[in-house]
Amino acid sequence: MKRLGWLLIVLLWAAPAWCAKKITVGQLEDMLRSMQEAKKTDVDVATALKQVELSEELTVATMNSLVAYVPGPLSTEQIYVLEARSANLAPPAADLPSTPTPDAATQQAILGRAAAYVTKTYQQLPGLTATKTTLRFQDNVESVAPSSGVKGSATEVVTTAGFSNPATFVHYINSTEAQVASEQGAEKMPAVKDKTPWGANRMITLQEPDPSLGVVLQEAQAAGSIEWLRWEMVNGKQAAVYSFTVPKKRSRLALDVCCFPDVTQAGIARFYTATTASTMGGGGSGSGRGGVAGNMQSNTDWHNYKATVPYHGQLFIEPATGIVVRMITMAELKPSEVVHQVDTRVDYGPVKVGDRTLIVPVKTVINTEVVPNGDSGAGAYSTRCTLFTSEYKNYQLAGGK
Repeated sequence: MKRLGWLLIVLLWAAPAWCAKKITVGQLEDMLRSMQEAKKTDVDVATALKQVELSEELTVATMNSLVAYVPGPLSTEQIYVLEARSANLAPPAADLPSTPTPDAATQQAILGRAAAYVTKTYQQLPGLTATKTTLRFQDNVESVAPSSGVKGSATEVVTTAGFSNPATFVHYINSTEAQVASEQGAEKMPAVKDKTPWGANRMITLQEPDPSLGVVLQEAQAAGSIEWLRWEMVNGKQAAVYSFTVPKKRSRLALDVCCFPDVTQAGIARFYTATTASTMGGGGSGSGRGGVAGNMQSNTDWHNYKATVPYHGQLFIEPATGIVVRMITMAELKPSEVVHQVDTRVDYGPVKVGDRTLIVPVKTVINTEVVPNGDSGAGAYSTRCTLFTSEYKNYQLAGGK
């Protein structure tokens, strides 16, 4: 096993920075253990972690068990990135319960309890407010300038092994805090318009609330696509996992991603030859070559990407009560779109609100990939990954009721 870990490290360090190696959670642990034995620095470990992509979910419990192998804050940050970016994957097979698949009647009974819970309990939640703290991780941005309009600061990432542009890897950018309101379990749009110059500040924002559990379950039922997937452990309890697909004709999943550029050029161009250069403002007549002169200006207008899209996902259900403890939705987008990925995971948990205990969203993880230049053709074609992780705390009844 030790030799396998060292071989993996050699392969990782030899691989180009743009080619992430897919590894399992077990291989990640072997890698960290081997680098600890070799007394690698925090910078070295972080550099290696930036070049891997997990093929399985790195659960919070497993992530915490790896802390002993992580030498410092840079590598700790990258472990957190791996945990969040793998949030929608299945965990290693060894971590799945060995409970047999239930028969069809039991599967339907669990779904029936979930439907009853969502309609009779979750969608009857009172109006609530909460404090939402969001961490942003992103590639291709080195820091957040004060003029960006975004609160917070950036942690610079330093790499070795010859990487000249560490910002090309996903790393921590900033943290923001906001008060949010919800009604019947669904987050509401903020009342105050956001004036941050998204897009122009090389960052995006999602201007639609997270998917609504009630709407998603209703659409999945209407599509007739809910199917048994597996058992999985969530927060130490066994959950029944179901997959679903919602086609576009039945979908109300709205995406509103800000912002992408429309670049136009305006002005006057005057072309000249070597003999007309002096009269056209293009230089001396003896230059021996022609050119272009004039007053050309580029104007950029920023616009949102808006669409209602098909999607697929998973529901994680407590079998005895029907309580939904997790929901995953993954938008189905075309490669030709300026938005390539919006995958959202919502975790639900019990929270004390006044004298009641309510099941509400407690954490979300959103993975996105966009084409930052949009369809303007400005600059080279590139993509940008942004990862948002949010936690909800301090739930209160809206209006203090």
